[in-house]
Amino acid sequence: MVEDQIKEEEEEGEEHQGEEEESSRRRRKKKREKKRKKEKQLQVRVEAVPESADRAAPLVGYFPTGFDPQRRGKEVGEPKVRVFRNLKWPGRLELAVRPSRADGSAANVEFVGSSYAGEAAQPQVCTYALGVLDKEKQTLRVMPIAANKIFRLEPRVIGKASGSSEPVEEARNEELNTEALGEKMRQLTNLYGAKRDKDIVQKLTTLKKQQDDPNIKERLENQMKDVQINKETLEKDKGETIRNIPPHDPAATTPEKAYLIDKIINKKEWDQLLDVLEYMQSEETTTEFWQGNGYPSFICNRIQKLEQIQDEEEKKRLACISSYITHLLKFFEIASQPRKSLSTVHGGSSSYDGIPRFTYNKFVKLFADPESYALTNERKDLLISYILVLTLFVDSFETEPLDIARDLKMTTLSLRPHYELLGCKFSQGSKLQTLITLPVPLKFPDMSKKRKRRR
Repeated sequence: MVEDQIKEEEEEGEEHQGEEEESSRRRRKKKREKKRKKEKQLQVRVEAVPESADRAAPLVGYFPTGFDPQRRGKEVGEPKVRVFRNLKWPGRLELAVRPSRADGSAANVEFVGSSYAGEAAQPQVCTYALGVLDKEKQTLRVMPIAANKIFRLEPRVIGKASGSSEPVEEARNEELNTEALGEKMRQLTNLYGAKRDKDIVQKLTTLKKQQDDPNIKERLENQMKDVQINKETLEKDKGETIRNIPPHDPAATTPEKAYLIDKIINKKEWDQLLDVLEYMQSEETTTEFWQGNGYPSFICNRIQKLEQIQDEEEKKRLACISSYITHLLKFFEIASQPRKSLSTVHGGSSSYDGIPRFTYNKFVKLFADPESYALTNERKDLLISYILVLTLFVDSFETEPLDIARDLKMTTLSLRPHYELLGCKFSQGSKLQTLITLPVPLKFPDMSKKRKRRR
């Protein structure tokens, strides 16, 4: 009997517990249904708005201090928001927010954030976007935001902190006066600048004073009244243009007489240019032999042609010119070395790197700058012109520039202006190679148009 009673009580307790669970489930279900009724779902259209030149992305500012401008705005009015852009660096922005007091006056605290300091200046390791939801139109506009346009607005007390509002506004709105800046730069140059810079400043100041002088134009006109211009002298000077090329005769009727070989090679030098002729008489004809003795490719490739010449005087003359070309190329290599300062051969030394002493000293006086003993661009062009003219003599004034371009470590295209200055003519030879000839009388290009300065 007792056991049956216990079982009945347990069954009643389980039924009661089940009813409680069922009722709790019903209550939770009713709460969820009420919550769903309160939350009104919106079907919105998402629109991505890219940044363009005529539509910049908005600026985003946040307050790390907990200041809520919306809640405070309902009570005392909207805060004053201003954006400042630096005149010198347009990419630098400042966002300033100044709240209002209860009576409507501006507070003595403002919140300032900048795009060139703080968090905004840190590298951007992720992308940001701002979404604006319009419930009436049911649209969600998403705009990209750069990291330097997210401002951390820090509070500053006006009048006590370094970011005082009034002085800062004056500094932001102040435009830099160009004349004042120029005057300050001139003062600094006169105090701490080099002598060359000081001279330039002094000349510019003098020119500025003369430009501002209203009587200067009248004075110049009075001075020019008595000046007589000799038109015949001007025309004569125009015809006698100084060219950076070897000695020549523009009225020559043959190519051999167009460039004066006796003025290019001194009489004293001919007896010191017999090395090529002596090697030719030793019957050494291999290219390796000539290259081993320091002769350039242009000479090595023309030894057989020189040996085939029957006239001994002509063979000796062209062999001496070939030796002179070798000396010029060696001097060109020496002078082209970086930071190389050329000087004459002194003492008991009879040669410099195989170049006879007399010839080397002549090269220094002719091609090196007289003050720095360096090979300037103008003297370098003259040296190349001497080499090219002598190669024309060796090739009977009909040459292909491949070998000499290789020896000069230049391209045939870069040698073209030098040949043009010498009065040469270009044509297409065998195997599509460029053939260069020297027509007479010499016709030089117009020097009125200056060549571009080489860098």
